[in-house]
Amino acid sequence: MSSSPSSAHWLSLVGSIWLQTINGPNADFPVYSSQLKDLKHISQVQLNFLAFASDAGKLFGWFSGVAALYLPLWVVAFVGAAFGLVGYGVQYLFLDSAGLRYWHLFLLTSLAGNGICWINTVCYLLCIRNFGSSSRVAVSLATSYLGLSAKVYTSLADSIPGLANSKAKAYLLLNAVVPMLVTVVVAPSLRVVDLTSAASTDAAFLVMFAITLATGACAVVGSIGSTSNGLSSREHMVSLGVLLATPILIPLALRIRESLDKIRETKRENRIHDLGADDADAIDRVVAIDIADAGSKAGDPAAELPREEVGGLRLLRKLDFWLYFFSYMFSGTLGLVFLNNLGQIAESRRLAQTSTLVSLSSSFGFFGRLLPSFLDYYSAKRSGYSISRTGSMASLMAPMAGAFFLLLHPSDLFLYLSTAVIGTCTGAITSVAVSATSELFGTKNFGVNHNVVVTNIPVGSLCFGYFAAYLYQRGARGSHRCIGAGCYQETFVVWGATCAVGTLLCAVLYARSRSFAGRLPAAAAAAAGGAVRTPCLARLANLVS
Repeated sequence: MSSSPSSAHWLSLVGSIWLQTINGPNADFPVYSSQLKDLKHISQVQLNFLAFASDAGKLFGWFSGVAALYLPLWVVAFVGAAFGLVGYGVQYLFLDSAGLRYWHLFLLTSLAGNGICWINTVCYLLCIRNFGSSSRVAVSLATSYLGLSAKVYTSLADSIPGLANSKAKAYLLLNAVVPMLVTVVVAPSLRVVDLTSAASTDAAFLVMFAITLATGACAVVGSIGSTSNGLSSREHMVSLGVLLATPILIPLALRIRESLDKIRETKRENRIHDLGADDADAIDRVVAIDIADAGSKAGDPAAELPREEVGGLRLLRKLDFWLYFFSYMFSGTLGLVFLNNLGQIAESRRLAQTSTLVSLSSSFGFFGRLLPSFLDYYSAKRSGYSISRTGSMASLMAPMAGAFFLLLHPSDLFLYLSTAVIGTCTGAITSVAVSATSELFGTKNFGVNHNVVVTNIPVGSLCFGYFAAYLYQRGARGSHRCIGAGCYQETFVVWGATCAVGTLLCAVLYARSRSFAGRLPAAAAAAAGGAVRTPCLARLANLVS
């Protein structure tokens, strides 16, 4: 019987979930970007470079992967939170001062953006190392909560008295303080624990799915009703907070079950001790046969799926890497650029409630990130196979390309619909990409490899964001703002065509990798399919009983 996650493993997952929930402080940038633009008297192009600055920190995200090889994971998490505290905290303190120049804002935002990489690395490694064959499900579950970041920060800003006076300062304060506070709370749980428990935790995953769906539904309801009064905002924040805290009940319940199992195991050992010498010898022979049989299967080359471990400069020489890099940039990164520009897009269409649109994209992004974990869990349990990550990414890019073309219609309905589609697909792609990196290049060098892959985000953010800002500025005709559906019309056409190219690249990558993509190793497949009681184990059970 394979080992299953214990209460300690689930506690680390809950810690990762809470970290992911607050690890998207840059996601609330569209809410206060217009006010920041007025306060610091900067152009649309300069504002776009500030959005790029947060992504630029990911250029050095691989440092966090190297640090994770030598430092405890809780230390790595604290480094990331400290970067955010300094990056956003200094901006909050000196935002109204003329001494805080544009290049100061750029560097501080880059520092905070790099801090996000450090916390992400901790969460990914905990899920991969602590959950074995269920690591894909755990990674998707944890990263799904990153989609709630913008919703959590907007709800906090709306519900806490005194923060509504200045949007920019309110969000900068929350972005600086909240990640550090949560890191302090979860630090004791951020550790890798060996898999030793044989008890199944399938029920725990099902409960976690239910909690996650309820949390997402609460977020969507809050997004739709975000124009209500302040009291309703506070009540919504309380209900969302309760649902976010609920996952802690899972490791508590597992801990109680483990204690009861130990009591039963002690009684069983006492009964075995009372057996005669002949029966004891029989038990030894049965166990030896079972272990030998399991060992022969584990050592069978046909039973194990060969998976090449790629790292260092070899990664950059792989064609699959560049197909993956550009398909990610032309889809997930493009979606992030769209979300970064939501504030200006809403303003150009005279949409009063920008926070509503941002909350909507955040909530649907949450469900997009959750979808891969549910499909992984279901397919692995039913067939012993996991859905190909590259195939999943390609299938998500097609509707995303269509959504960009829908934005050409000036109706607000199409704006909301396209935002929901792009938010969902972007969330799902960024979630799937975490597992796709290990599927394509192995898990040994994952911490460094994935941070190399996500350098496509600052590159794409710079290219696509600057292009959109240039067209916006041209449409403004010397004015500070561009008003009308035409401000982003050319941008949406180019973005839609680019996403279609990304779909094609990812389809090629899937064709090249489908010989191994989506298959579980033998041990993982056995774990997914459940334990089979062999005749040897049946004899042992009869002797014990």
